[in-house]
Order: sequence, then C-alpha cells, then structure tokens
Amino acid sequence: MKIRVLVIDDSALIRSLMKEIINSQPDMEMVGAAPDPLVARELIKQLNPDVLTLDVEMPRMDGLNFLEKLMRLRPMPVVMVSSLTERGSDITFRALELGAVDFFNKPKMDISQGMQQYAEEITDKIRAAAKAKVRKGAAQSDFSAVTPRLSADAVLPALSNTITSTEKLIIVGASTGGTEAIKEFLVKLPPDCPGILITQHMPEAFTLSFAQRLDSLCKISVKEAEQGDRVLPGHAYIAPGHSHLLLKRSGANYVCELNQGPPVNRHRPSVDVLFRSAANCAGKNVIGVILTGMGKDGAAGMLEMKRAGAYNFAQDEASCVVFGMPKEAIAAGGVDEVVPLQEMAPKVMKYLASLGSRAFRV
Repeated sequence: MKIRVLVIDDSALIRSLMKEIINSQPDMEMVGAAPDPLVARELIKQLNPDVLTLDVEMPRMDGLNFLEKLMRLRPMPVVMVSSLTERGSDITFRALELGAVDFFNKPKMDISQGMQQYAEEITDKIRAAAKAKVRKGAAQSDFSAVTPRLSADAVLPALSNTITSTEKLIIVGASTGGTEAIKEFLVKLPPDCPGILITQHMPEAFTLSFAQRLDSLCKISVKEAEQGDRVLPGHAYIAPGHSHLLLKRSGANYVCELNQGPPVNRHRPSVDVLFRSAANCAGKNVIGVILTGMGKDGAAGMLEMKRAGAYNFAQDEASCVVFGMPKEAIAAGGVDEVVPLQEMAPKVMKYLASLGSRAFRV
C-alpha cells in the first residue's frame, strides 16, 4: 500500500513541485491537492489520505486554524510547510504544539542543484508522519546510495575516557516529535539541575527560535549553543542546525564545541556525534536521554556512553510520536531504563539524587 498524500498549498507552483517529488517515490502518491483548507476539508472526506502537507499562510483560513480544527475533529498525520522566517518559526512551533508531526521548509523554485537532497528530506518526513501514532505507517526507503550513512568516526574518534571529575551532565537526543518531547522534559527540571546538551534534528533557521521559546517556558535557562560556551548547571544548550554539537573539556570546565564535519546518519547536527563526545570526555558523569525520532541516530553513541559508564534513559513506545531512535538504542543495548515521557524528568532527577549531593558539584 502506498502512502496517500494530500497537499494543501495556495501556490500552484508548489503543488506542482510536490506532485513531482511525491509521485517519483515508489511507496507514495499524491492523491490530491487543495489551494486552501476549505477545499481540503472536502477532499479529506473523499480521498481519506494517510498524510497531509499543510502550508501556513493561505486564503480563507490559515493553516494553524485549520490544523487546530482538524486535530480536534479528525486527527491525522500532518507535516507543516514553513517559511524560513522568524515569524514562520514561531508559527511552526505552535503547529507542533497543536499536533503536527513535523515540518519542512517551503520549496524554492531555484534549488535545482539540491533538488535530490531536498526531495529526500520531504519524502523522509512524509514517511515518518505515516509511521506516527495517529496513522498506520509505511516502510522507510533506503537512501544510502544518495547520502552516505557515515558514523561518528567521520567527525571525531572514540577515546578511552580518563576524566575523574564528578560534575554531572544530561545529554539528550531527539528527532521527529522531539520539539514537544524536549519541551515536556525540560519544563519539569529544577533550576539547579546539571548542565544539559541537546541535539534535535532541525534546520538552522529554527534552532535559535526553538531555544528562545524553551527559555521562556522553563525554570532553567535555554540557549542555542555557541562555540566555547561553558556548560553551566541550570542551563541547556541546543545544537544549532548548521553544526554538530560536541562536549569538550577546557581545564576544569566542560564547554560546547561546534563542528561542521560531514553529516552522520544523514544529519548535522547528529545525536551520535554528541553522544560520542560525551562518552569521550565525561563518561560516568553522563546521564543520557534519547527521545522520539525516526531512524537510528544516537543508538551507537548511546551504547558508547553506557560502556564509558553513563546511565541512560529511553522514551517508551507508548509516548513516542515515532518509536525509531529509542527502539534502536534499546536494541543496541545502550539503555538502562525505558520511561514514559511524562516521567522522564522525575526519573532523571531521582537517579541524580541517588548519587548524592556531589552529583551537583560544579
């Protein structure tokens, strides 16, 4: 069975481009297109699609209002099409809060050189949406011939950890559905929790807005990571969308390092790269957390952290939007506890408390 996709966009050029991209895939088809949500409402009834792609700014009804009504009356997988603007990023995060599975950037008509990579991104997100809890999924195709599936070796080597510091750190990785999962995890953490490094698969135009949004909601401070940032207790650092985020030592301190090495598991930033860096220089002082996401990025790195002495948590299947990354990490043997998302922050803090007050020493 092919994934049946309905495209909702007021641009005829975008609808045509999406048709070309979707119908070129052997496992999906564009069954219809609508210029606005009111037309889409009737097509959904007629065509019963598996996945919607939904533009934000459209005539007669904007995408957010339509999404809110849709999720209340007929929940189904939706992937938002967003513009690369500050306003666009704010709207996108609101859409994810309302129940959209994921988002991608609005196609540009002058990207012929990168069309294959762009088409791969779009179709991967449609596949992930089809796998989400709200709708039965379809198998993901292998694009390894298009983009090499490099390991973290391409960015930094694995090292034997010899650090004896007692300062604890929380290291987090997520992908599809991760923006809301990260928010739920962080808002429950106290202001004196250990420093946190986070890799979420996300385009660079959105990571700054994502960090600012979390900062306004959490008791801890949240920022987009910058080169050389000292990792402080009560602070979380989000990997920028243009670079891998690595943990490094600088004397007695932990610091953030940004690296523009090649994509790993087809992602930059990559969870495996962050996890390996934590295994290399923090080892037993790490509490690892892997959340909802498509694919297996983070599975190898989480096992490396565990072997270096870290204690690792994975989100359980029932609370994941897509049980891909946690499932792979569990299967690899790198996970100590499998926990529902709503219990993740309390479980992590309980584990830290069991280590004694030295867990919070700077």
